[in-house]
Amino acid sequence: MSNPTAPSEERTATPVAVIGAGSFGTALAIQLARRGSRTRLWGRNAAEMNDADRVRHNPRYLPDCEFPMTLVATGDLDAALRDAEDIVIATPSHALRATVELLKPRLSAGRGVVIACKGFEPGSGKLSHEVVAEVLDASHPYAVLSGPTFANELGRGLPTAVIIASINDAFAKRVAHRLNGGGFRAYTGHDVIGVELGGAAKNVIAIAAGTSDGLGFGSNARSLLITRGLAEIRRLGEKMGAENETLMGLSGLGDLVLTCTDNQSRNRRMGLLLATGKSLAEATAEIQQVVEGVKAAPEVHRLAQRYRVAMPITEVACAVIDGRMTPREAFATLASRSVRAEAK
Repeated sequence: MSNPTAPSEERTATPVAVIGAGSFGTALAIQLARRGSRTRLWGRNAAEMNDADRVRHNPRYLPDCEFPMTLVATGDLDAALRDAEDIVIATPSHALRATVELLKPRLSAGRGVVIACKGFEPGSGKLSHEVVAEVLDASHPYAVLSGPTFANELGRGLPTAVIIASINDAFAKRVAHRLNGGGFRAYTGHDVIGVELGGAAKNVIAIAAGTSDGLGFGSNARSLLITRGLAEIRRLGEKMGAENETLMGLSGLGDLVLTCTDNQSRNRRMGLLLATGKSLAEATAEIQQVVEGVKAAPEVHRLAQRYRVAMPITEVACAVIDGRMTPREAFATLASRSVRAEAK
């Protein structure tokens, strides 16, 4: 009898490259290799990558997650990309454009790009797929991958689900088949904007939720922030062309709940630290990794202004992040808002 979880020859025949060896990139590489793809994980620090390949885990980001046999870590970008059919980019959002420009001369026509960044381009506010489309030509199909995913749990093989959205249905399905199985569920969709917006904007709400918990405001307040934060994201999504079903799914509600309620979330931890009186710089130094919500907050706020959407939680979160309000002042501002219908 055949083993239903065994890698297929089709999966192992075409390599995949994961660009970005942080916690999420490493976890995705492990899952791809676990499901049978010959996977190459690339990071800028060649010494760290060589060490990771030797000890068979990523000591800096995911020390408890062992590499499958079909995963190779490397600091050689050309070696990582060689013969790779699909490229997964899992860098911080602020590094996406530079990463794609680095890849561009090395990618032959037709190679697919999977964007696993949860954020906006700083300054321009562009979604990740817009950045990729500007740099690469139309011969490269792209998809966005998002959902409620803590890297450590994904890397350890605990049950996880994501959505892979693309205007190219065949490409989305190809990527999903690479990842799906062994407790990992990969769904497909076509609402690229909704998936990206949900995955990025929820980080701002998570900072607010962490701040509320850090101030001791309790579970009622946390639930309020999640619910009304989702309403803000849905209002903005409607104006931007996202589908409501997407924002009520994995990359919207699912990721929002996860990020607001568990201390594995860097964004929630940022809020907790700001509530203690630490400065943004002090909190960032303590977390020691990129906190996407910090960079996303002003971009979401600018989008809200551009589309004339009320996003009061996002507005006060921005004010706390940039030091214009203390956390207590921010929540006093929210508490002073006038009576209105819940649907507005």
